[in-house]
Parts: sequence; C-alpha cells; structure tokens
Amino acid sequence: MSQERRTLRHAYGFEDVSLVPGNITVNPEQTDISFDLGDLHFDTPILAAAMDAVVDVNFAISLSKFGGLAVLNLEGLQTRYENADDYLAEIAAASDEEVTPLMQKLYTQPIRENLIGDRIKAIKNGGGVAAVSVTPALTKRLYPIAAEAGMDVLVVQATVTSARHISKSERGLVFPELREWVSVPIIVGNCVTYSAARALMETGITALLIGVGPGAACTSREVLGVGVPQATATMDCAAARDDYYRDTGRYVPIITDGGIRAGGDICKSFACGADAVMLGSIFVQTAEAPGRGSHWGMATPHAGLPRGVRVKVSRNSTLEQTLFGPAKVTDGTQNLVGALRTSMGVCGAITLEEYRQTEMIIAPSIKTEGKQLQRAQSKT
Repeated sequence: MSQERRTLRHAYGFEDVSLVPGNITVNPEQTDISFDLGDLHFDTPILAAAMDAVVDVNFAISLSKFGGLAVLNLEGLQTRYENADDYLAEIAAASDEEVTPLMQKLYTQPIRENLIGDRIKAIKNGGGVAAVSVTPALTKRLYPIAAEAGMDVLVVQATVTSARHISKSERGLVFPELREWVSVPIIVGNCVTYSAARALMETGITALLIGVGPGAACTSREVLGVGVPQATATMDCAAARDDYYRDTGRYVPIITDGGIRAGGDICKSFACGADAVMLGSIFVQTAEAPGRGSHWGMATPHAGLPRGVRVKVSRNSTLEQTLFGPAKVTDGTQNLVGALRTSMGVCGAITLEEYRQTEMIIAPSIKTEGKQLQRAQSKT
C-alpha cells in the first residue's frame, strides 16, 4: 500500500535569527508599543504567565499599574489555600528530591470556590485588571464564579489546545458556546501551527497563546516530543492571523508564550509577528514575584506525568526596573520596554505593525558568534 511521503522543514528558535537594521532610524521615545485586547487597552504589550511562582494578587496589581497584564492561575495554590504564601515558601525551601512530591501533595487540596472570588475582587480593589486562567476541563465549573466576581479576561490554557477535542466526555468545552456565555475577552492556548491557529480563530475567541514546551521550567518537549521552535511557531500563527483578518475583517491578536529569556527574544517575538508576549522566568527574578526565586510550570505537580522542573533563579531586580530599567549588565537586570523601543527605532519602525515587517536573517546566535570570535583570536 502506497503512503504519502512525509517531509521535514527547518524550524527556527529565537537564537537562530537576527533582525536587520532599517535604512532609517526612529527616536525610541516616538515608538508605539500599545496592545489592544477586545475593548481593553494596554500601554505595555507584556503579560505575566499564569504560574503560581509568578502571579499573585499583589503582582497582578503591580503589573497592571505598569501597563501590562498578569494572569492568575485559578487552579493553583492561590485558590486552594487562604495562606498560599506559606506554601510557596515551603516549595522554595524544599530540596530537589523533595520538591516534586511536595508539590503533588499540595496541589491535591481541593479548589475553594470562595477564594476565586476573593482573589479577583482583591485585584480589582487594588486597581488591577483581573485576568484569570483555567484549564479546558474545569472551565465550565469555574468561569461562572470568576464572572460573578468581576473578571476582566478569561484565559483557557492547556499544554496543547485545539478547536476539536475527542474524549469520552458526553460534551466537552465548545469555544463558540463559551464565547456566547462569556462577555469578556477570551484568550486560548497553546498552539504552534497555522492550521490549529486558524481553526481556533474561527471559534470566535479573542486572542491566542503561541508556544508548546519552550519555557525554562517546562519539559514537555523532552517528555512528549511535541513542540515547534518559537520563531517559526510565531511566524506561522501570525500568517494565520493575517489571513483570517483578510478573509473576515476580525483581528485576533497572537501572544508568544514561553522561551523568552532576554530583551532580544522579546524583540524577535514582535518582529516574527506577535502582538504581545507572555513571560514567566524573567518575572520570577523580581522582588514582587511570589516564588522567592523558584519557578515551575503548571504541569510540574501533575499526579501521573509531571512535565517540568523547579528552576532556581536570582531575585536581582524589581518589576519596575525589569520593565523600564536602568539595566545592569553585571547582574542581568533588564529593561524590557527600553530594549523593545530601541530595537524598533534601530529597525525604523514606529508601530508594532511596522516592526513586523522588519527583515530577518538566519544567523548564529550572538553567543555562538562570540565563541567563534574567541577561537579565532586565540589562534592569532
């Protein structure tokens, strides 16, 4: 029996591409990096990942004040324990051998529905935008509670999300129906291909998260063998967004989620087509993050198939300094907004839409080039 020949194509991560400077330059202060999500407007196109080590009530309020959006995990420690901070400290202090069994134990505590409302109201009362994350399996149960409490954004998130899902359930989550039930913006993720992104856009959702397994604390690619390098994934899903917009007149933003470790990766995300980015490990390094320098993914405490590790990072900055600087090369402190604006200016782009037209080349990473230069110099 004949079979179609399968083919492979090259896919690229952020370390594999570089941006080409423009023929003109723009004053970075004149660039526009704002981001719209439905009727919501954000001056800073940066989201904080729905991870317990990254986002709690205080962090969500702080990032909102700086123009970004933090997503609170409604299935994490914040909705299982009144005093979640005590258990976050326990995880941070555990040894490498103890930490996964400890997390598996802590995450078996039932979700307390009253805490969902309490956390959302606390964010709102503090002047923040309340974005919350749920898995598809618990969306129907939890979204009405979150809606009643006044959530502003609903994120439905799994390792891989598709428009069609086959299971033994009589009726699973149907996104067109969810769109009818929920009046606030709905972000869905994660996906990495043109076809999956296009199919999800056609369900009526507001925005898409792009990325499977590239995060610093995630091992999905090693455990499951699935994923697409982020530069290629972002470009493919951006093409789906542009084609869908051309065909329907409805614009569905895409958000690159994971694999971003420095300002340059953020710049490349936008140049590849992203409308916003979602960060985890970078924010864990801030004083405001509840993880105390520990970082883990949502699948790390899975009872049967843990996919992730606890990563230890240095808490070397505040949220404000990470976003706006000044940067310090000596300790890795970043200025993410400054890096993005400066890169846009160097590439001659005033808006993110113009920036997405920046020419890119396939090239060795800066670190690789540096090693090559060192080897060359050592031979002379």
